[in-house]
Amino acid sequence: MSPSPASSAVPSGPTATTPPPGTTESSGRDLLEDSRLSSFHRRLTVYSAGGPFLDGLILGAIGVALTQLGPKWNLGGVWEGLLAAAALLGLLVGGTVFGFVTDRFGRHIMYTIDLAAIVVFSVAQAFVSGPEQLLVLRFLIGIAVGADYPIATSLLAEFSPRKHRGAMLGVLTVMWSLGSAAAYLLGDLLLKLGPDGWRWLLACPAVPAAVLVLMRMGTPESPRWLLSQGRVEEAQAVMRKVFGPGASVADLGTPAEPARFTAVFRGAYGRRTVFVSVFWACSVMPIYAIYAFGPQLLTAMGLAGEDSSNLGSGVISLVFLAGCVAFLPLLGRYGRRPLLIVSFAAATVPLLLLGFFPDLSPAPTGLLFAVYAIAIGGPTLLQWIYPNELFPTGFRATAVGIGTGFSRVAAAAGTFLTPIALGQWGVGPTLLLAGGVSLVGTLVSVALAPETRGVSLESSSAA
Repeated sequence: MSPSPASSAVPSGPTATTPPPGTTESSGRDLLEDSRLSSFHRRLTVYSAGGPFLDGLILGAIGVALTQLGPKWNLGGVWEGLLAAAALLGLLVGGTVFGFVTDRFGRHIMYTIDLAAIVVFSVAQAFVSGPEQLLVLRFLIGIAVGADYPIATSLLAEFSPRKHRGAMLGVLTVMWSLGSAAAYLLGDLLLKLGPDGWRWLLACPAVPAAVLVLMRMGTPESPRWLLSQGRVEEAQAVMRKVFGPGASVADLGTPAEPARFTAVFRGAYGRRTVFVSVFWACSVMPIYAIYAFGPQLLTAMGLAGEDSSNLGSGVISLVFLAGCVAFLPLLGRYGRRPLLIVSFAAATVPLLLLGFFPDLSPAPTGLLFAVYAIAIGGPTLLQWIYPNELFPTGFRATAVGIGTGFSRVAAAAGTFLTPIALGQWGVGPTLLLAGGVSLVGTLVSVALAPETRGVSLESSSAA
């Protein structure tokens, strides 16, 4: 297929018509990697961060909604676990399938379609009449959210300068935490509207999703991906539109090979897939369980009453957010590997202590939760940074999708088992299990975590 004309290759959108400060027509292959942040980079970061914000909002909202839905529909622990885990299972399908689709057909195509699907499914949740219907819609909305991760993060990584890549991708995690905090704070307000307040809460993600659909329209395709498909003229047009008339596809280095799904499981990339999947899964499994059932967990530990547990969970979410923000400036100062290992270990200790000593008074219990929430900010930030830096353009989105899917299987398992474990074992063994999972993630990071700070995307992703 012949490439499209350059004039139609780059629609209007978040583009810069002049080269970013600090770049020149003779900057060679370092033009993209060493460019300063431009308005294009900032807008692309904001647009891409919308997906994680919606993820945090959607997944946090179900935990709050279940506090009203559980008694209304006489749901037991199994049904509550299924409804909380359904979106996570959808994330598995969405991330795995659409990661590969993104590598085959481009980042730009699905960049707005997936968010439009979130709008439709969010609104539909407000009209369900039983848990079966809600279960299906939670699964479908999870597919749409899961699809956005490989799409948005790959596109952002492939436009990011090496100096700012960690921070730009890290902002996505910050927005996830912000979305989760918003879910609890909005839930505390919307549930007070009456017995159907849960309908407004589950539908509210449609509003920011619709806004993001409009904002993302016109975003250019990744020139790295276009070059990997042999669409040289279109890649050239994008480079000139974003970086100025002196930019060239020669700045992108050697074109990557087209996507092959099995490439992520072979040789050095296979080991990287194992590392990314395991560390990601072990970091999110306790987080998602705490987010989804924060109200019940806080009440069980005596940290909040029935009427204040949602607000208390919102405070915990804000502490998680503070942890991500605290680690964000450290991404460019310290290496990825030491930051991951130290913060992972620091997050494991309070979980184990809470598991061994579940009857502590509220003050030390709250302090240990705060230490965990802040420390886990390091691994959380690196969840999207590592897979995008460790795999080449030809199958970067595929790798991100697989990592997303594997981690969401673990998160779904944790979310499904949490209400059952709380009911049958109590708080102590439940948190002890979460600490054990976190310990496995720490040990795997010690054994396999590579260093990627300060190198080009081509260098960090080379086998």
